[in-house]
Amino acid sequence: MLFCTVRAVAQLPVEDVIHDIYAQLTELEGVDYEELQMDLLDLAAHPIDLNTATESDLQRLPFLSPQQVDDILLYVYLHPLDSLYELRMIPSLQDYDIRNIRAFCYVKPRAHAEKDKIYPAEIPRQIRQEIITRIDARNIEDYTNDPVALQFRYKARYRDYAEIGLRLNRPAGEDASALQYGGYIQLQNIGPLQKLVLGNMQAHFGQGLVMASAFHTGKNMYVANVGYEQEGVRKLNAIDGSGLHGIGATMQWTHGKTRFLLSALYSLQKDRNNIRHHALGANLTLSRNQWKIGFTAIEHIYSDTIAPYRDMAYNARYFRGTKQMVLGLNARYRWRWLDIFGEVATAQNNRWGAAAQTGARIYPLSGVEITLLHRYFSPWYDNPSGYAFSQTARVNDEHGIYLATDIRLIPGWRLSAYADLFRFEGVKYGIPFAPSYGYDAVAEALYIPDGTYSIRMRVRAREKGRKAHYSTRAIFSCQRSGWSLCSYAEANITTDTLGNRGWGISIAQDIQYRFTTVPLAIQARLQGFDARQWDNRIYRSEHDVLYSFSSTAAYGRGGKIALNIRYHILPRLSLYLCLKETIYHPSWAHARAIPLSRTDIHLMLRAKLP
Repeated sequence: MLFCTVRAVAQLPVEDVIHDIYAQLTELEGVDYEELQMDLLDLAAHPIDLNTATESDLQRLPFLSPQQVDDILLYVYLHPLDSLYELRMIPSLQDYDIRNIRAFCYVKPRAHAEKDKIYPAEIPRQIRQEIITRIDARNIEDYTNDPVALQFRYKARYRDYAEIGLRLNRPAGEDASALQYGGYIQLQNIGPLQKLVLGNMQAHFGQGLVMASAFHTGKNMYVANVGYEQEGVRKLNAIDGSGLHGIGATMQWTHGKTRFLLSALYSLQKDRNNIRHHALGANLTLSRNQWKIGFTAIEHIYSDTIAPYRDMAYNARYFRGTKQMVLGLNARYRWRWLDIFGEVATAQNNRWGAAAQTGARIYPLSGVEITLLHRYFSPWYDNPSGYAFSQTARVNDEHGIYLATDIRLIPGWRLSAYADLFRFEGVKYGIPFAPSYGYDAVAEALYIPDGTYSIRMRVRAREKGRKAHYSTRAIFSCQRSGWSLCSYAEANITTDTLGNRGWGISIAQDIQYRFTTVPLAIQARLQGFDARQWDNRIYRSEHDVLYSFSSTAAYGRGGKIALNIRYHILPRLSLYLCLKETIYHPSWAHARAIPLSRTDIHLMLRAKLP
């Protein structure tokens, strides 16, 4: 014991951990980042006890790979944890992984296990409530009505068993008749009932060919997580028309060594054209030892004929009609250093279309993961409720192969890279010719020697529709004594077959300080950018008020100043304020007839009730 050393892992605020997760995901399109943030903040408020965690619990952490989840479960099974620092005994976990885990997990002392018992008299005092009001204003739009957007949220939760959520929105420029509202009631972990949701909900089964959740980890720098999603039915916080609206349930039970997972759902939605959309579906998944197999069926019924504009070549083979049946079969097999997974599906269109996605994950060495994925979506396969790993947001007309690696052999270092080759048989949106080919390749190096600073470097090259895009990014961040600094720089170049060229550059500096004497945190950003063509725009995740994700495009020529303030007025009352001022160069703004500046104001008041 005298010769053993233990390296301390710094504890970062959960907002900074979530912001770091965003840095790995902002390349994705069609992803509900706000839903991810609300899930992670909810998880931070009600963390997972690693000694009783299941695989589905750990799947809620998008930064953990399947190997890391298996290693944690095996380690806890052999000897339950007494401290989170014991995670350093798991070879596949680095210091930065443990730093992230600490934000969302804890270890309950085994001597206090009796506190899990339910006492009816104690239920009212164990209900946690939260009320949020938010006001957003922007000066650049010319609204005829009130330019201020209003939002109200209410949430009540009883431990890990019941939760109620309500949300009201009035978009900017609308009157009271345009009020958006939604909510949910969720019961969970009650005997064989894993989840029961009434209201806004989401569902994910298999690889997502038949049904996918609001948030899905597609192509991103968490390369080892491809094809690995949390399955079943669960709540949905958003009310923007995404997701499902109805009732759904997931039951689980075991018989011998076989685990059964049964989900069923019914959803009713209306679009802007007042077309009612009924969705009725079910999934049955069986798991036994290293095997898992599932079957999914979804029936879509519309009150009127769905008929996309036929004069648009890219949607010529999209679904048309009043009914659609989608069937899928998925399977997974794990054996030592090999993990094989896949799904096949068919959807009713003008004729039955087929889709398949198969992959393998290999662990040749401890700390080395290699993922290979093949996908084929026929031109006649079109399923609006699905979202699988693909180059576009629509699972339709695509053939591709993906190879990725994640290397963590050296302490403090993480090397990730992927290459994706794809082909479109027909015309796609923004690509007026067919067939077309493309590729996407990324390499990233992350260096975190300890919990005080980190360096991240990324290069990317991609081509789609005869347009090539090359970019590089560098991020340096450090935290010490209440201070947090982050320096960011990105540059890109675009070219096409006609000889057109463009370039973009963005440099930003974030400074944050958390006071120790008063419950106040201040974060500021200074950014300059020059990306005069839309293809050269640069996205960068930004700090905002709680439960809000901001990733505006740095497009044009100018700069941005942002200020975020979080002040805990009382122990259960908090104020959040976000001010953003974007200033454009006069010549660029005048050429496009837009204002020289844009001001965004977000104000939020959050109250927690005992």
